[in-house]
Amino acid sequence: VQLQASGGGLVHTGGSLRLSCTASFPLGTYAIGWFRQAPGKEREWVPAIKNSLGSTYYADSVKGRFTISSDNTEKTVHLQMNSLKPEDTAVYYCAAGLPTIPQLAYEYHYWGQGTLVTVSS
Repeated sequence: VQLQASGGGLVHTGGSLRLSCTASFPLGTYAIGWFRQAPGKEREWVPAIKNSLGSTYYADSVKGRFTISSDNTEKTVHLQMNSLKPEDTAVYYCAAGLPTIPQLAYEYHYWGQGTLVTVSS
């Protein structure tokens, strides 16, 4: 079981990036969550999607700027990030699991390797 996160890069404040998380298996009832960790800070949950329920969840810090979605392959989840701010700079990780509470990292079973997002001011 593998998750591959991609799409990170360097953008200016106000710019956009689209991250992708591709699984080696059909996600089915699994939820995908994105977490990020900035240098010297704790890991922070960002958004999550439960495909089977068609439900999405967002942290207040990204609500209205980030959009999580899945594609028709049932193996890839995208995170569209708009209006990026310097405080969005972090390594972004995707994770798959069956969380009852999407914000809780320990409820996710599988983790990708992370992709770096850098937002310059």
